[in-house]
Amino acid sequence: MKKKILLLSLLIIILISSVLVFSNKNIRNNNYKNGELNVLNWTSYIPDDVISDFEKEFNIKVNYGTYSSNEELLAKLSSSVEGTYDLVFPSDYMVDLLVQRGLLSPLNRGKLTNAENISPLFLNQIYDNKNAYSLPFLLAYSVLVYDNSKINENLRSYRDLLNEKYKNNIILIDDQRIIIGAALLASGADMNSTNDSDLKSALDFFNGLKPNIKAFDSDSPKTFLITKEAEIGLIWNAEATLAQLENENLKIVFPTEGFALSMDNYCLAKGAKNSENAYKFIDFLLRDDIAARIVEEYPYVSPNKKLVENNKAELEKVLENGSYVKNVGAEIKKLDRLWAEFK
Repeated sequence: MKKKILLLSLLIIILISSVLVFSNKNIRNNNYKNGELNVLNWTSYIPDDVISDFEKEFNIKVNYGTYSSNEELLAKLSSSVEGTYDLVFPSDYMVDLLVQRGLLSPLNRGKLTNAENISPLFLNQIYDNKNAYSLPFLLAYSVLVYDNSKINENLRSYRDLLNEKYKNNIILIDDQRIIIGAALLASGADMNSTNDSDLKSALDFFNGLKPNIKAFDSDSPKTFLITKEAEIGLIWNAEATLAQLENENLKIVFPTEGFALSMDNYCLAKGAKNSENAYKFIDFLLRDDIAARIVEEYPYVSPNKKLVENNKAELEKVLENGSYVKNVGAEIKKLDRLWAEFK
C-alpha cells in the first residue's frame, strides 16, 4: 500500500513539474517571440534599462554574461562549445588574437544601418584595419587618481607610486597587459615591449610596488576609493570619474610617461546561433540616443560622431598621449610569466 502511495505521489510530482516547465516555456515564448541573444561583455558596461528597452522593442531575450579581463574572455570562448555565445566585446589586441584563433565571424556591415554614426577617427585601427571582424563600442584609458585631502604630494608619475608612505594604499585594475604596460612605461620602455631587459626593469618596478598594493579589482575599483579603503588608484577613466562624483577630494591625472588606451569592440562569436539578433542589438546600441545613455551612466569615450564632437578637445589629448595594447604573439608567454611572478 505504501509503495502504491509513493508511486502515485511521484507521478503527481512529475506531472506538476511537466506542466510548470511547459507553462514557463510558453510564457517565455510569448514574452520573447523573436528568440534570444547570448551576450558576453565586461561588467558595468551597458545599463540594465538599455538592455530591457531592447528586449521590449525587439521581443528578444538577452542572456547577459560577464568577464573581468580579455584573458578571461579568451578562456571562456576557447572552452565553450561553438555557438554558446553570439556577441562579445573584446579589446583591441584581443580582437586580433581571437581572429587568429578562429573564434570570431566576419561582420556583415550591410545589416548595420547605424554604423554610419561611428566617427572615422576610430575605424581601421591596426588590430582590424578594415573592420572586417569588429566595430568600436567604447574607449577606455588608464589614469592615476588620488585623494588630495589625504595625499599631500602631486602624483604625476607611475614611479610616484613607489613611495613607502603609500603602503597598502593603492588599488590597481586586475589587467595583465595594462599594468605590465604601466610598469614598462615607468621604466622608460614602450608599453608593448617584450625585450628581456625591459621586462627585467618592469619586474624591478613591481617589486618596489608590491608593499603598496591594497588590492587588484577590475569589476569595481572605484568602491575602494569611495569608501576610502584606498587613497590611490591606477584605474579606468570611467571608474575614476564615477568615484569622483562620490568623493570630491579625488583628483584624476594623466601619468607623465603615457597611459593605455583600450578600445572594446562589437564582435560576432564564431558559430553564433542568434546572429540576426546580434545585429539588431549592435544597431540598437549604435543609435545616437542609446550611445548617449550608455556614456551618461558609464562615462567612457563613445565613438559616436555627435558625442565625439562634443568632447573633441579632451579626446584629442587622450589619443595623442595614449597607446593601444598590441597583440605580441608568442611573446605573450614572457608577459604571462612576469604577471605570475608579480602576483
